[in-house]
Amino acid sequence: MAEVIWSPAALEDVQAIADYISRDSPHHAALFVTRLVEAAEELADFPQVGRVIPEIGEPTAREIILRPYRIMYRIEGEKVLLTGIIHGARDWPAR
Repeated sequence: MAEVIWSPAALEDVQAIADYISRDSPHHAALFVTRLVEAAEELADFPQVGRVIPEIGEPTAREIILRPYRIMYRIEGEKVLLTGIIHGARDWPAR
């Protein structure tokens, strides 16, 4: 079982997403954050489940999709480092 570690940037992303959704519905914001955390924590058991991030192309840089967001992470030995959560429509990386 891998250890899931949230980077400060990923935690900031979660807060920004929650703030954005809660403008319309605090209830839906809480539900989405719960789903996001559950999806990320499942990586402890299945770190290879995500696809390789196309923009990076390295086998250790992966992502899972929780529409409309991309949960990005890096596999480092027995650790899964959550590096960021971005909206799927966002141009990433910024050019």
